[in-house]
Amino acid sequence: MIRLSKVAKSDNVKVTFSLPAGEPPGTVSVVGDFNDWRPGTNVLAKRANGTRSVAITLPAGSKYRFRYLGENGHWFDDGEAERDGDAGLIIT
Repeated sequence: MIRLSKVAKSDNVKVTFSLPAGEPPGTVSVVGDFNDWRPGTNVLAKRANGTRSVAITLPAGSKYRFRYLGENGHWFDDGEAERDGDAGLIIT
């Protein structure tokens, strides 16, 4: 799941990427245009509510392609995200 929220007193948007805690098992990071597709830069952390998530602040009005990367090189997509070719698309 992806949530967008406006950052007060700025032209930025906080984008929160969230997945169930154990699906898939192991470490998961979100990689995309916003972090130069570098694995491990934005790792989802376990939360008390049974999910894991990471939040990234991005400029409003921009488009970013992204995918998730799990352990052992397992790439996967967010089923709710709009698509842009072989990756998901966030429009802030």
